[in-house]
Amino acid sequence: MTYEVSGGVATLTLNRQAQKNAIDLALRDELAQCVQAVARDRDVRALVLTGAGGAFCAGGDLRAILGAQLDAERGRERMRDTHAWLQTLLTLDRPVVAAVDGPAFGAGFGLALAADFVVASPRARFCLSFLRVGLVPDYGIFHTLPRVVGVQRAKELMLSARELPADEAKALGVVAEIVPADQVLARAQAIAASFANASPTAVSLIKRAMAAAPGADLATMLDFEAGAQGLCFASAAHREAAQRFIDKQPPLFQWPKGDCS
Repeated sequence: MTYEVSGGVATLTLNRQAQKNAIDLALRDELAQCVQAVARDRDVRALVLTGAGGAFCAGGDLRAILGAQLDAERGRERMRDTHAWLQTLLTLDRPVVAAVDGPAFGAGFGLALAADFVVASPRARFCLSFLRVGLVPDYGIFHTLPRVVGVQRAKELMLSARELPADEAKALGVVAEIVPADQVLARAQAIAASFANASPTAVSLIKRAMAAAPGADLATMLDFEAGAQGLCFASAAHREAAQRFIDKQPPLFQWPKGDCS
């Protein structure tokens, strides 16, 4: 795995190319360390997740899993160790962009779903392959996928274990943009870099609101809205951005040119 920070953007690249970046315990521990490093580093304004060698992530390393000879209790603890850092990623208060080329299977699909935006190549493929090997979806998929595609479609994808091509994934809302394979990482990094000039307070509060919204009632969300907007009104980022608007200067935060539909 490689971990690089440039211009406020951290790029985390899975790099087990011979295994299509399948996750074993060593890679999982590297993921944990890098995610925690991002969470601690306030100079990082956005995170990009990607994979090397024409694959995003083929899921869990089945040879390593079988070799561990897990019983129910050890299997549970293995997943809890994963959840310790995965929850940090899912609740990160800064934008996460996934650059997906090639397969995003199993846990790889879960990592993509942990992102706020997924930029994919035309050859990207998504698959909840767990049932093919007698497992249930993990890496937070029970939580994330129904919020993106709805419960009925999530059940279909989980129980069919079928492959989802890039264009269908975009139609379902899993993918934000499809770009040529040689532009996937650059586009993801451009999106991430645009947040260097966004209000960190507003970004964090938007992410918190969207995480809470599916299970909250109107009164709860209106109360959150009032408190969040109060914090933003009082922020230096808002005052500077508003003054630039009044002075007819370009906004500091601008989405990079491209179609995010």
